[in-house]
Amino acid sequence: MTCKTCRSDIFKQKLGRCTRCMKQLTFLSIGGWLTWLEFFQMTPYKIEAIATFMVSSAFTGLLVLHLIAMAYYRLNNTNNNK
Repeated sequence: MTCKTCRSDIFKQKLGRCTRCMKQLTFLSIGGWLTWLEFFQMTPYKIEAIATFMVSSAFTGLLVLHLIAMAYYRLNNTNNNK
């Protein structure tokens, strides 16, 4: 990754601070859910449908964690500056 936060070793330091990661997760989440809706919604018990659902859920979950951490950091920084 290109930003200095992403080059650090601790996962906690990366979460919510890397906009590149959040953009990638947004794209992957939308793409995964659109794929699931288009091709696998009618047959949700096939292996491909379950795998696509799980991958899309994982991308979306990680994106939500990023957004929560970003909101926390921004609120925390605003309160410290006052």
